[in-house]
Amino acid sequence: MESRLAKSLFDPQQLPIDAIAGEPAVAPERLTPAWLRGRFIEQPAWKPEGAEESLGSLSQRPTPTPASVLIPLVLREGGLTILLTQRTAHLTDHGGQISFPGGRAEDYDSDAVDTALRESEEEIGLARRHVDVLGTLPKYLTGTGYCVTPVVGLIAPPFELTADPSEVAEIFEVPLAFLMDGLNHQRLSVQLPGGRRSFYAMPYGDYYIWGATAGMLRNLFHFLRA
Repeated sequence: MESRLAKSLFDPQQLPIDAIAGEPAVAPERLTPAWLRGRFIEQPAWKPEGAEESLGSLSQRPTPTPASVLIPLVLREGGLTILLTQRTAHLTDHGGQISFPGGRAEDYDSDAVDTALRESEEEIGLARRHVDVLGTLPKYLTGTGYCVTPVVGLIAPPFELTADPSEVAEIFEVPLAFLMDGLNHQRLSVQLPGGRRSFYAMPYGDYYIWGATAGMLRNLFHFLRA
């Protein structure tokens, strides 16, 4: 997740890869609904990776803005997938990037889960009755000044989606097994006016998943491997 200004300063796809994270993939037996449900009920001791390095002058918010995203795990015959969106290019925050459905909290939201479910229904038309919430991951601070709560939920087909054309250009799915393999996690860095910043990317076909979305996926990866 980057701001429009950050996006104009560099193209992450043109940067050299510093390293491949390379940790072993999460075992297939852990990528099942039953195992995931148990993991959230009895959580292990584990350490999330740090939040994105601050973009310094790029972030104009003095205090983080509360937000939530839904990490939707779709039950498909070939295995779980993660549903992602590509945001429309004109958006001020994170325009054109791959992201989870979600957004900033509103005063009328009852909690972080409510924010994620409301935003998902508004952005992609996913009715909350289709979401079986498993739990949340640690809050993630983005360089653009958001404090994001990732909400993990199972989605059982059939369900209907309708993208809000003002926010979402495309909705697609990526196999969970692909994203939960350290060999698919690239480490990159870039020098910005506020200092050097490191981040992850997880390219999948024509989709370039990076920044906060990749960072939250890294934390899901660590949580499932712990």
